[in-house]
Amino acid sequence: MYRKLLFPILLSIAFAGAAVAQEVTIGLTMGATGPGASLGIHYKNAFQLMPKTIGGQPVKFIILEDKTDATEAAKNARKLITEDKVDAFMGSVAVPSTTQLAQIANELKTPHMALSPVALPPDKLQWSFVVPQPTTLMMSAIVDHMKAHGIKTVGYIGFSDSWGDIVYKSLEELAGPAGIKIVTNERYARADTSVTGQVLKIMAADPDAVVVGGSGTGGALPHLALVERGFKKQIYHNHGTVNREFIKVGGKSVEGAIAVTGALIVPEDLPADNPVKKVALDFTTRYEQTFGPGTRNAFAGYSYDAFLLLDAAVPVAIKKAKPGTQEFRQALHDALENVKNVIGTHGVYNMTPTDHTGLDQRARVLVQVVNGEWRLMK
Repeated sequence: MYRKLLFPILLSIAFAGAAVAQEVTIGLTMGATGPGASLGIHYKNAFQLMPKTIGGQPVKFIILEDKTDATEAAKNARKLITEDKVDAFMGSVAVPSTTQLAQIANELKTPHMALSPVALPPDKLQWSFVVPQPTTLMMSAIVDHMKAHGIKTVGYIGFSDSWGDIVYKSLEELAGPAGIKIVTNERYARADTSVTGQVLKIMAADPDAVVVGGSGTGGALPHLALVERGFKKQIYHNHGTVNREFIKVGGKSVEGAIAVTGALIVPEDLPADNPVKKVALDFTTRYEQTFGPGTRNAFAGYSYDAFLLLDAAVPVAIKKAKPGTQEFRQALHDALENVKNVIGTHGVYNMTPTDHTGLDQRARVLVQVVNGEWRLMK
């Protein structure tokens, strides 16, 4: 009698488990080659550290290469959504590409985890959730440091694309109220190998400091040129610059460079009560165990934080619809808009329908290159 009852019970449990375990598909378009490769490689590397499940469900990642090209990224996004039927997608390396992806996400109503900032107003980002810190939040830390150190004039040199524009506009918005005058707005292309003309104009303006609006190894080019021309004042960088490759390219010339970044670059230096420390330290440790000492970087952390946000949203969405359907995409979107206290490697995320980033000042620290390493400024 006992055995006769036991088999149906076990069978029902097995069927219940099968019903619950529904595979979630996440797409990724990433530039691990091309001009953004020094960033894209790290974004992509993070997926070697991802769990096998997301929100308690099996997860499948489909990763496509876009060569840091906005057209290729857009093509990949459409394929992931229309052919592979992903439930959400992530990408990409550069602002121009990510902006294209955000527009496609809106058009095709698919949750998009933006891994770099987006050059669109909030009302155009209904289906995008921007994982990196808002540029104004980050640049305010730079401006606060300049103000505290008596800097009155600043020169600017940045990429001649939407990332250069975003950094400049943030600096412009913050500098005036802080009593700081921007005296140059020089630009250069990501693929340029010389910025001599731009640097000569900056030197002629003789600012108290310079802000570079580049990213990755591309941020080192104007820094090196300024040092070679004898500029001995402070040079600041944004959160798109903080990785090992920047220091490799810049060498001793970038000693003393100051940048703003997320906590995962220096988790060992954070106070014990910092809410991000445990997650950032765990991820950084696992990353360096896999890819070697000193390989920590902000960009792999953005990929992982995007995963953590989806991990928090999937259990809510799966109660309402089955993965692979538009109903699930909508439910996932709605759940992402309401995630609370998701502790990532960069900060603590609290999303709302009107705030698709959800980060505060806990998501930023100032770091400086000291003896060839990024170290926390205290």
